[in-house]
Amino acid sequence: MAEVITRKGIKKQSGSAANRDPITGAPGAHPVGTGAGAVSGGAAGAAVGMAGGPVGAAVGGVVGAVAGGLAGKGIAELVNPTKEDQYWRDTYVREPYFTPGKNYDYYAPAYRTGWEGRVRYHGRKFEDVESRLREDYERARTDAHADWNQGRLAARAAWDRIDDIAINAR
Repeated sequence: MAEVITRKGIKKQSGSAANRDPITGAPGAHPVGTGAGAVSGGAAGAAVGMAGGPVGAAVGGVVGAVAGGLAGKGIAELVNPTKEDQYWRDTYVREPYFTPGKNYDYYAPAYRTGWEGRVRYHGRKFEDVESRLREDYERARTDAHADWNQGRLAARAAWDRIDDIAINAR
């Protein structure tokens, strides 16, 4: 594997297509998706378990976290950033919000915000996490990129595409 320095000066290893688990080394690890799913599943399980009192809430939380973690990992496994980038690179000009004269790089951070956000906020609606998505987007964009009003449309398109992929994968 080669070491790559990103635009923000962060060192990363390239060639990690197997997405190895940092603890076990097993391929297919998706810590963001698994973690997001575990948190949302744990909260839902605890709420349902409340009917059984404190013990029911604790058991419900654990069961919900495990189920949510698996669901979050499942959606994370459906998202291949390289394929998503290529898809949007090939199709952005056909989107209704496309502005003639703007290239793919103008929209790229918004698409990335959308597909990464869909994994990070698994089980939640776009509208419910839009303020967080906007914060994520604003951290990544420069003056050369779409403002949030246009970027939002691209992020939403990428978010919806991941939903469509998940539905078709069932």
